[in-house]
Amino acid sequence: MDLNSASGVVLQVLTQATSQNTAVLKPAEEQLKQWETQPGFYSVLLNIVTNHTLDVNVRWLAVLYFKNGIDRYWRRVAPHALSEEEKSTLRAGLIANFNEPVNQLASGIYSFTCSLWNHHTDTFLQQVCCRDETAMSNSLERTLLSLKVLRKFTVHGFVEPHRNIEVMGFLHAVFERLKQFLECSRSIEADHVCRDRLEKTIILFTKVLLDFLDQHPFSFTSLIQRSLEFAVSYVFTEAGEGVVFERFIVQCMNLIKMIVKNYAYKPSKNVEDSSPETLEAHKIKASFFTYPTLTEICRRLVTQYFLLTKEELTMWEEDPEGFTVEETGGDSWKYSIRPCTEVLFIDIFHEYNQTLTPVLLEMVHSLQGPTNVDDTQTLLIKDAVYNAVGLAAYELFDSVDFDQWFKNQLLAELQVTHSRYKPIRRRVVWLIGQWISVKFKSDLRPMLYEAIRNLLQDQDLVVRIETATTLKLTVDDFEFRTDQFLPYLESMFTLLFQLLQEVRECDTKMHVLHVLSCVIERVNMQIRPYVGCLVQYLPLLWKQSEEHNMLRCAILTTLIHLVQGLGADSKNLYPFLLPVIQLSTDVSQPPHVYLLEDGLELWLVTLENSPCLTSELLRIFQNMSALLELSSENLRTCFKIINGYLFLSPSEFLQVYAADLCKSFCEILKDITTEGQVQVLKVVENVLKVNPVSGPEMFQPLLPSVFRGIISGERYPVVMSTYLGVIGRILLQNKSFFSLLMNQMACEIGQKPDQLLGHMIEMWVDRMDNITQPERRKLSALALLSLLPSDNNIIQDKFCGIINISVEGLHDVMTEDTETRTFKDCMLLSTFEEPKLTEEEEPPTEQDKRKKLLALKDPVHSVSLQQFVYEKLKAQQELLGEQGFQALMETVDTEIVTQLQDFLQGF
Repeated sequence: MDLNSASGVVLQVLTQATSQNTAVLKPAEEQLKQWETQPGFYSVLLNIVTNHTLDVNVRWLAVLYFKNGIDRYWRRVAPHALSEEEKSTLRAGLIANFNEPVNQLASGIYSFTCSLWNHHTDTFLQQVCCRDETAMSNSLERTLLSLKVLRKFTVHGFVEPHRNIEVMGFLHAVFERLKQFLECSRSIEADHVCRDRLEKTIILFTKVLLDFLDQHPFSFTSLIQRSLEFAVSYVFTEAGEGVVFERFIVQCMNLIKMIVKNYAYKPSKNVEDSSPETLEAHKIKASFFTYPTLTEICRRLVTQYFLLTKEELTMWEEDPEGFTVEETGGDSWKYSIRPCTEVLFIDIFHEYNQTLTPVLLEMVHSLQGPTNVDDTQTLLIKDAVYNAVGLAAYELFDSVDFDQWFKNQLLAELQVTHSRYKPIRRRVVWLIGQWISVKFKSDLRPMLYEAIRNLLQDQDLVVRIETATTLKLTVDDFEFRTDQFLPYLESMFTLLFQLLQEVRECDTKMHVLHVLSCVIERVNMQIRPYVGCLVQYLPLLWKQSEEHNMLRCAILTTLIHLVQGLGADSKNLYPFLLPVIQLSTDVSQPPHVYLLEDGLELWLVTLENSPCLTSELLRIFQNMSALLELSSENLRTCFKIINGYLFLSPSEFLQVYAADLCKSFCEILKDITTEGQVQVLKVVENVLKVNPVSGPEMFQPLLPSVFRGIISGERYPVVMSTYLGVIGRILLQNKSFFSLLMNQMACEIGQKPDQLLGHMIEMWVDRMDNITQPERRKLSALALLSLLPSDNNIIQDKFCGIINISVEGLHDVMTEDTETRTFKDCMLLSTFEEPKLTEEEEPPTEQDKRKKLLALKDPVHSVSLQQFVYEKLKAQQELLGEQGFQALMETVDTEIVTQLQDFLQGF
């Protein structure tokens, strides 16, 4: 039957077959029956089914004929069987048309696909018995393809799949098919042509269950019992022996884990608030996870799956660094069985800790005391049990006296130096690392540091690397005390440095560098006497790591902490440090993709700790323009770097880079977030702080937009606050430039300068509440008061507003001495004094000192607002005379005047 010529005829007959008139209906049905065995008929039907513009009743009838015909004529041995060519056409047509808008027509496609899958699966299983390799391979490929289609249909094709009999029938069939395929694996050798595809199919079966559970947890409820029985029997009983393989075990464990920790199956604390579906699922779980079942799972996980394998022990001997990388999360580790077993153990132990805690503690007690070094199996079991205790540390908090265990047994095990005891030494030091932040008395730290120092000299490299990890966890802990650690600092730092030199793998060097960085960060300045060797070695390591950008990131992190620890002495590192910063922050260099974030952080801390600006440090700023153009998440750090240069050497820096920086800022402000806009303006504010005379002129192109923002009443409070801070600085510290700016804006807007000034003061007074920082509020008061004394009518007209802001400012900054009943401006700084530090406080950086010195010159911190208000009012009084001044004061609210008088008592 030709597809093009027959489509119209078949469509017409199908239309007649939907008629209510029997005279039309009967002949149509007879004709369709005759066509059932015609080659090409089902391709024509599929063409009609997939035409969404046709009448639904016609398409529905086409689906029924299509489905019935497939059931009868798909098998090769059936009379009038479909040709292989037409089968291929039908498969391709169905797969390409899954966007069926009518549900009834789509549950038809699902039924067909299930039939197809069952047929191919049965065919494959029959061919396994016949050992026909070519036929087996072809059938298995079709089984896999149809299963992939069913997986998508089943998981994503139904809103409430549990209400569909065919869907649930397929899911229940998955378990039987899985058993059949697993049994097939017994007779299909590892090197058989079908073995790989067979395992892929088995894994795909498990993915159907996992995906369905993930997307439809309540629809999965009726499958919980069967899923748990299936997975537990194959993974934790003899049923799986000889048939399971690693990826299948991982999938079964994932299935158990997803059921155990699924939030949909956990009742609320108040059971009455839980849905019936949740309670039903929880009941099924509870009935399955009995004490014997949980005990067996726990014991098997620990004594079977946690054991170090022969392959792992061989790798330990032949490639210790490779073993360490695998154990700490290497690429192959991520997909291996060990992490999956550990995660399952943690989840089950957390869910059923009251049941499993005694089981695990009994296993620990059975292994008390040192183990015979010749008893390899017991050593491996002890390693596995200690692993379990470490993984369950938080759950065992109330059940294990770790301090006593550490003193009475673990410490002694660390001192057994026999080479065969190294798995226990390594595991014990790891175990301590897991418990250090859970339960470990502070006064035991020196004993631990002594043990760590000894283990950093262990003959075994794996033990030394694990010890370094525990040291990092120890110094990272919030109970770390520098005074306890200092006696061991020199020796430990030396041993860590030796370990860094010894290891060869990039990942291991990164790891040891992170430990060193952590130590440097915690002891800060105390590290200075011991870093010489590391400082000499890092340039060589940087050069050797040219092809390893992640190792270079670790070097950058180490340098950040080194610079912070060395403070001003970090200047001695500049010959190495500055070229590293230059390369890491140059966006034209390919490595910047990896190094930029850490490179910017290093640049910033270098500036913060620099005692002076060198020509090389100034030259690096050439990288900044391109960085600002990126407008990336690193923009905030870039602004901090710019501020660092402003505080370090404002005149020299602005002389070279002010024009480029202003140009970059103008571009940035065209397209930036509100937060970014504020950050730019804060830099401008700092320019005005460090250089009030020429700063406004250098950044003049930015200022009109700031002024317009104030006049128009900028709607974002944080932006308005920053606008007022910028203009306030200019008004207070550079009157001549403010007048020029006012005249420029008046000309641009088309107003007289005095009118514009009046409008600005009015807006300032109205939006004063937008300013939340006390420093900026005092600045506003000082700036507006600086307009006095004045006989300008506009300023006198706004006198009331100026006084209101001044009194608000006085409330913000004045503190009362309860004994003398006098007021003092709390923002005043008199002299620079080095702060007295506690042991845990970090000393001020060079930049902190510079900012403090700058604050001493800042009117906000050097001018008494109380004194300033008095002097300006006195000058205004002298200008206008007593009568004129009193008339001006009468424009101010009497309550405000009373408050003002209280603040000015004694003047």
